[in-house]
Amino acid sequence: MKKLILVQIFLLVGVCAFAQIPSPTQIQQMRVENLSDEEIRQLVAEMKRNNVSFDQIDSYAQQKSIPASEVVKLKDRIRMLNLDKELTGNDKPPVVKQEQADRSVNDGTIISAKDIQPMTEEERKRAKIFGSELFSNKNLTFEPNLRLPTPPNYRLAAGDELVIDVYGYSEVQHNLKVSPEGHVRIPYVGPVYVNGLTMEEARIRVTKQLSTIYGGIKSGNTFVQVSLGTIRSIRVLLIGEVMRPGSYTLPSLATIANALYVSGGPGENGSFRDIQVIRNGQPVTTFDLYDFLRDGDLTNNIVLQDQDIVKVNPYKTRVELTGEVKRPAIFEVKEGETLQDVINVAGGYTDISFKDVIRAYRINNREREVVNIAAEEVATFQPSSGDKYFIDAVLNRFTNRVMISGAVFHPGEYALESNMTVADLIKKADGVKEEASLGRAIIFRLKEDYTPAGISFSLEDVLSGKQSVALSREDSVVIYSKLELREDYQVKISGQVNTPGYFAYIDSLHVEDLILMAGGLRDAASLKRVEVARRIRGKDYNPSDSAVAIVAQFDITADLSPLARFALQPFDEVIIRKSPTYVEQATVSIDGEVVYPGAYTINSKRERISDLMRRAGGLRPEAYSEGAVLLRKTFVNSSDSALLESKLQVYYNKLQDSADIYNVQNAVSRKEQLLGINLDEIMKHPGSKFDLYLEEGDVIRIPKKLQTVQLFGEIYFPKKVRYDKGIRFRDYIRGAGGFTSNALKRRGYIVYANGEVKSTRKLLFFNSYPKVKPGAEIYIPKKGEQKGLSGQEAVAVTTGIASLALIIVTILDRIR
Repeated sequence: MKKLILVQIFLLVGVCAFAQIPSPTQIQQMRVENLSDEEIRQLVAEMKRNNVSFDQIDSYAQQKSIPASEVVKLKDRIRMLNLDKELTGNDKPPVVKQEQADRSVNDGTIISAKDIQPMTEEERKRAKIFGSELFSNKNLTFEPNLRLPTPPNYRLAAGDELVIDVYGYSEVQHNLKVSPEGHVRIPYVGPVYVNGLTMEEARIRVTKQLSTIYGGIKSGNTFVQVSLGTIRSIRVLLIGEVMRPGSYTLPSLATIANALYVSGGPGENGSFRDIQVIRNGQPVTTFDLYDFLRDGDLTNNIVLQDQDIVKVNPYKTRVELTGEVKRPAIFEVKEGETLQDVINVAGGYTDISFKDVIRAYRINNREREVVNIAAEEVATFQPSSGDKYFIDAVLNRFTNRVMISGAVFHPGEYALESNMTVADLIKKADGVKEEASLGRAIIFRLKEDYTPAGISFSLEDVLSGKQSVALSREDSVVIYSKLELREDYQVKISGQVNTPGYFAYIDSLHVEDLILMAGGLRDAASLKRVEVARRIRGKDYNPSDSAVAIVAQFDITADLSPLARFALQPFDEVIIRKSPTYVEQATVSIDGEVVYPGAYTINSKRERISDLMRRAGGLRPEAYSEGAVLLRKTFVNSSDSALLESKLQVYYNKLQDSADIYNVQNAVSRKEQLLGINLDEIMKHPGSKFDLYLEEGDVIRIPKKLQTVQLFGEIYFPKKVRYDKGIRFRDYIRGAGGFTSNALKRRGYIVYANGEVKSTRKLLFFNSYPKVKPGAEIYIPKKGEQKGLSGQEAVAVTTGIASLALIIVTILDRIR
């Protein structure tokens, strides 16, 4: 309901929004003729958004007590602007023609591709007719301007509204409607006949009548102003070759162009140049749209009157212009006009048109024919209906062009002059560049049959005058550069420089220069034994010579002063090695139950774990030395990682749900190997085989005393239990429910807190289980799957046993 009210308000006032709802009196006083075309479009857009169809306008207006005359005017205005189709079938997507889609894209409106239908042949033909775009362009309406002063020749008729303003000693204002009999009724004066009068004549007559009751008018103290309020509507009939013939209601200021626009313009066979206005049975004018399109002349675009008939006659002569004219289209031709007149309407020739001969395709009495029209005949050639004229373009070729490219200062295209040679062309190009290859250059030439050919010459001989090479039209001279004819010269430096990589080679480049180009030496660079590897180039083949590179070694100075004076050649590779005495600080870390945990720098290459323990203050009382572990980096590059990753993953699988899983995960992510160490032996016997040398990145972790044992694998109730010194391996198993039927008892093993692993040993017919310590993890693996014999395998085994038994019996019989 709210939507309907909003539409009613917008329907009556022609605006998008209002602060207050108009009163019923204001609604009844609103006039559709006061709305502009843009306001009508906004109204239709709002109705469309609210799903109000064109047929529902009457019922909505009746609910609001809107005068039927205003509804009729509104619907006529909507038809005039060709907007009635937009309100038809709002529940279905609109059918959009191709040209409408193009305009919608330009207007910013989004139209789905599925809603676009291709134009019919009739629509495509009409779109090619010159002038038809006037009636398909939404931005051009020929809307009459109702806000201009009333034209002096405008004559009043029934339906017009006069605004009579009396001011001075007496002040009063009247808005009076001209009655069907042609009168306006002035209060206290009576009816005054104004039908057929101009505004000036009406002012004189009204002033004369008012002077009878207002004495100040004669004395000059009171004045009267008469103006036109709202104008009347007229009915105009459009007939003939129009898109939508019929009767239309238009404002009384509407012209022929307005009437043509609301009817959709001339149809496919309609004339744009023979449009008649018939008034009272007699033709009063003939309107030619080409006068407006060609010269902007609207002289014959007269104001229509009520009951006028606008007749669009069929065209008599139409021709089509294609090719190199500025506005290719189908043009209508009047009697007496020539082909030159048609070309002028098309805007004339384009810049690249070929004017010597125009080809025409004409239909004679029996068949088609081709007509050649010379340039001097165009001004007198009489077009015939159905003619098609094609204006060709000039050839895309040059009559006197030569080209030069490559190692010259100004390459490009030049005019071919009489007896011009290659030397002349090079001179016009400001000469050859310094890197030009003087030995040989090439001319790419087109023969008489336009097949390509090549002519080579010595550039040095041409420049010195020893050789003269004549040029022909369309010759292309190519001067090659020495730099382009060889591989890019580079040198490479690697090792201890700040920016290693490839650099462009330049002549007289030395090793020290290349080091500077690479950003200088790193702090770790060695000044000794700088090595240069050089390609073997330009050497004769010798089967006994196995050398593949030339290597030179020498020393340099810290300030890169010229010492070696080793000149580089293209593709040399320089290697700056690291100094053998240069050692960066190496750091190790000790965590857990020591007095001073943290990071420590290795003092010497022979520093051991025991030395680090002394520097860390030794163990705390609550430390569990048997659980100490060492995390050590295991590889440097990715090629070493595959095997180590697999080993670490196996160990990780063994530690599922264990207390050390976090440490192991960190070790795997840092590419570190978890090593078990015997810290007690290390502290008792420093320097022994258990006391490992420290390496950079080592991490030693010493946990608190552990009080639990974890059980995994093939036992009935795997769990974590309290450690008890007097309980053995089998006792822990029995406490967890015992072995399952799938348990592989002889393969049980223990992983101790420091990562050491001990497995069950076989002693005669008994299993000797390892000792359990605090923090240990007991694992009982699963038996492998035992696959039974298939039927064929059983038959084969049985047959084999039977055969063997038969052989044994046979042997025993022979022995006896």
